Amino acid sequence: MALLNDDFLLTTAAAKKLYHEHAEKMPIIDYHCHLEPQAIYENKNYPNLTRIWLNDGIYGDHYKWRLERANGIPEKLITGNGDEYQKLVAWAQTIEKAIGNPLYEWTNLELKRFFKIDLPFTVSNVPTIWEKANRLLQTEEFKPRNLIKNANVKVVCTTDDPASDLHYHKLLSQKESENGFKVLPAMRPDNLLNIGTGDYGKYLNKLEKLSGIEICSFDDLVHVIGSRFHYFNSLGGRLSDHGLNNYYFVKLDKKQLDLIIQKAKKNNHDLNSEEICGYQTALIEALMKLNKKYGWTMQYHLNVLRNGNPQMMKQLGPNTGFDSMGSQSAISEEIMKLFADNEDSLPQTILYSTNPNDWMELATGMQSFQGDGIQKLQLGCAWWFNDTREGIKEQLRIMAQQSLLGNFVGMLTDSRSFLSYPRHEYFRRVLCDLIGDWVARGQVVEDYDYLGKIVEDISYNNAANYFGFF
Repeated sequence: MALLNDDFLLTTAAAKKLYHEHAEKMPIIDYHCHLEPQAIYENKNYPNLTRIWLNDGIYGDHYKWRLERANGIPEKLITGNGDEYQKLVAWAQTIEKAIGNPLYEWTNLELKRFFKIDLPFTVSNVPTIWEKANRLLQTEEFKPRNLIKNANVKVVCTTDDPASDLHYHKLLSQKESENGFKVLPAMRPDNLLNIGTGDYGKYLNKLEKLSGIEICSFDDLVHVIGSRFHYFNSLGGRLSDHGLNNYYFVKLDKKQLDLIIQKAKKNNHDLNSEEICGYQTALIEALMKLNKKYGWTMQYHLNVLRNGNPQMMKQLGPNTGFDSMGSQSAISEEIMKLFADNEDSLPQTILYSTNPNDWMELATGMQSFQGDGIQKLQLGCAWWFNDTREGIKEQLRIMAQQSLLGNFVGMLTDSRSFLSYPRHEYFRRVLCDLIGDWVARGQVVEDYDYLGKIVEDISYNNAANYFGFF
């Protein structure tokens, strides 16, 4: 069987029919990614394949960087200032050894879908790939906006700090008709949640200057955040996203919260765990109310060990490939305590965890809080380290067996690369293969209009309706 042939990952006749007649044609909604709005707006051609695919300075795909380090590639050929052709060679050396890793398939799929290159990505093929890809990258079709449009993407939701002025979102909103897709902000208030860091006081000062409101109390902080929700909403914002690397449900009163704000504002590092957890709980509760008020969907990204290599964190900064799966065993229970105490203000919610041990707990726990005429809570797609054929199937299986797969909002890229949209294809092929298995075993009716509608909904329609983009 040829690498990435038309039926790759599709192992039954039913799977092939569902993919080729239903999933393949559907547009894409990428409701969580890390693309830079400025790069989308400026719409500049990338000078070569390395810059768009591996790294552009310290910005790039740290999925790839982690794998290269495992292959002994020197840092100058990963994030450093090494020769850009040699960086591509180093990536090929790595991919040659990466069979069984989804990056092996994604890498070859991206070459095939964007550049129409059918050669496998090997060191011996790098000269040909480098020459053809670089030539195409200088054309109009390979500018960022056309890469998005030609991938049949209808919505891109970026990841934006509450203090962002959203300047490029404003400019992009004026080009929606011309572009053929929306670029919308999604609020990520991690700088507010991370009260234990030394930069918290500086961050509050930034919010004060932006809002014209001095933050002396927790109520002041909530008032300022509310104004940012209003602003994001005016530019089409429909989601927020919250990185809770670990979480414990702790209730504190307003007086305690005010003292914590005052202490943290002075960049005082002497906050104890109860103060940090109590502040985070109160902030999440306030954010829940604001998400509900504006009809947004609130995403929780849970259980991550961030920046596990302090030396490399100091050298390169965050988001450079030194994170790993978290191991807080009771995090699902703490989230359910939060929901139970705030059921009246619970917005539409999606729950992700890097630790698949949490998935069954989250999927069964969320079922206690459904309602409001919709499937209000969802188990998020197989995230990060689980974004593999097996991980995707397991998440889909749990969503199906513990909730309603037909309501699932599907895939996202979570990527910093304009070449990542084939990950949606990968997901859809795994989805169709799973349903095809059920057909082959007689577990579901072999009705392709019925099953095809479910596949189309998971691929696109559910996200369009759930988030209210149109």
